[in-house]
This record gives sequence, structure tokens and C-alpha cells, in this order.
Amino acid sequence: MTSADADTVARVTSSTTAGALAELPPSPAVWCSGLRKRYGRRTAVDDVSFSVARGEVLGLLGPNGAGKTSVIKMLLGLVRPDAGEVLLLGRRSTDPRSRAAVGYLPELFRYQPWLTAAEVLDLHVKLAGADVGASERRECLARVGLAQRTGDRVGGFSKGMQQRLGLAVALVARPQLVVLDEPTSALDPVGRVDVRDLVLELKARGVAVLLNSHLIGEVERVCDRVVILDEGRVAASGTLAELLGQREVRLHLADVDARAEERMRAAGSLARSGDWFTVALASEDDGVTVPDLVRDLVALGVRVHAVEPVRISLEERLLAVLRHEVPGHQEPGHEEPAGEEARHVTELARSRMSTASPSTGPTSASEEDT
Repeated sequence: MTSADADTVARVTSSTTAGALAELPPSPAVWCSGLRKRYGRRTAVDDVSFSVARGEVLGLLGPNGAGKTSVIKMLLGLVRPDAGEVLLLGRRSTDPRSRAAVGYLPELFRYQPWLTAAEVLDLHVKLAGADVGASERRECLARVGLAQRTGDRVGGFSKGMQQRLGLAVALVARPQLVVLDEPTSALDPVGRVDVRDLVLELKARGVAVLLNSHLIGEVERVCDRVVILDEGRVAASGTLAELLGQREVRLHLADVDARAEERMRAAGSLARSGDWFTVALASEDDGVTVPDLVRDLVALGVRVHAVEPVRISLEERLLAVLRHEVPGHQEPGHEEPAGEEARHVTELARSRMSTASPSTGPTSASEEDT
């Protein structure tokens, strides 16, 4: 083979390799495996593994002390794990470049009270080494509802306004991954809706979001997948459909004949208990199955007395995981009375999910495991 032939082969091989690499899917925004962390004799995180895909919103749930904040700090290189590996945007977390495109809103933070909102943003853009113009910085403050307060000093901001400023800092450098640790803890209902819209906007732009929150309803509205931590370990994980199970609809009907039962079976598997019929729906139901079913049953002469959509909530699933129970369904129209003992168990489980008082926040690394 001549040198010219060798050069041709090398160019073809290089081109083929580059093309094959270009066709590979992008690396996950977050990948961690076997994370462990001990503080003294106490194990805060034990063998935690999960990933967050590009453009995915993953919710991190669990009671106080479950290890959520410790996991986040290990992912971001703020705490060194005793064991395990972390990749951020395709780079090892030990590489400072892995955090160049990461936006982070910590649970506890404080900005210099003598700076204005605009000056705080200017400072963090400079620290990040990002090329963000003045107009884009003003737009970022407007996105979090601070357009009219850019020149006001942070020392006069309420907790909610400081939380909004923290969101602006996390978003200003156009990150590819955003980590939000209790982003709505100090916000009013309007502010929570704004954060939800921001998260969905980030997702639509292909930005990955890791969301740690005690507000289960918000997690259920915006997250694609959920990881539940308990006592430092992954107690459950999966998509909402996988965690919450199959949707059902219960119908209280009269004058049901074979044709009506056949129509209900066409919508999903059918179970009957007296005049109550339960139809299991596909998890990817498009929302028209139940209205169409009711319309057809009425057309067949069936009298429809009640239609009850049934699906376990994320809160119910979370409490069941923390209590090491398998959530069950009650018979329609028969609500089991909760005894005193059952009420105490529920209150105990709920209390584990309550947020810590801001005035008694963690003061050392060993305590910071929310």
C-alpha cells in the first residue's frame, strides 16, 4: 500500500468513526453509581445510583434526613463521597469543567445584603466566566419576577424575593443541567406556579432538571421520573406511571346488558362488584377513553349513576414506601374507618415529610442531610 493509499484509508476511517460518534445518543446529564457517605458513625448515603437524561425532569423525594441534600452535594463536588462515581454532562465530577454548564440553587444560601439584584447577577456571571450580555441578565431577572427590583438592595428583599433571585443566578449562564434544592420553600402560591412554569420551559429547551422538593404536588406535576430516598438508600424509583400504577375508572351503573359489558371490556380489563364496574385503563390513556365509554353506555340504554376516576396519588405512594407497605384500593362506597392507631401511624409518616424550620437549619456538614 502506498502512502497515498494509507492517507485515503485513514481519512475514510476517521470520517466513519466521526459519523458513528455523531449518531450516538448524548451522555446523561447526571449519572451516579454506588454513592456512599458516612458522617462519623452514621451512614447518610448508602449505595445510591440513578441517572437524569438530557431534557428530563427528575424529582428527588424523601423524608428529612433521607440523604437528599448530601446526594446533591456529592453530585456537584461540594462533598467528597466515600465511594461511588459521578458523571455530569459526560465528565467526571472531579473535573471542574463538568460544572461549567450546571446551574444550582441550594436550599440554604445568602447573598451580600449591600448588593443590588443586578449586581448579584453580574457577580455570578463573572464568577462563572459566562458570556452573558446586560440585556440577557435583565431578561433573566424578569423571568423570575424581579424586573422592577433590579436596582434594589438584596438586604431589603423578603425570603420569597431572595428565592427568586437565587433562581435567576441558577439560570443566568444558560446551563444544560439545573439542580434545584427546595426551590419553592419560601414562595407564595403564585411564585410556586412561576417555578413550575420555569421548570417546564427548561425541559422544553432540552435542559435537564434535578428537583429536590417536599411539595409532592409540584413534583407530580412537572417530573418525568422520581427517585425516593429513605435512610440514605433508594427505596423506589421510576416514572410516575410505574410508581403510581395503572389508572382505573369505577362506574355505578344500572340496566347493564351483555353489549354494555362487552363495550367496557373493549376499554380495558373489567371487574364487577354488584352494580359497580371497575375498568383498568392503559397508562398512556389519551384522556378520551372515559368520556367515549360513558357516551356509548348511555347510547346502549345504561343508566350511569356515578363515574369515579381512581389513581393512587404520589403522596400515598410515598407514604406507603416509607411505611414499607403496598398501597391497596378500597371497595367503592366502602371507606374503612381509621382507628386511633392507624391515625397515629399516618401522622408519624407525614411528620417525617415535614420541612425543617428555617430558624433551626443545619449548622454543620454532618447535620446537612435533608
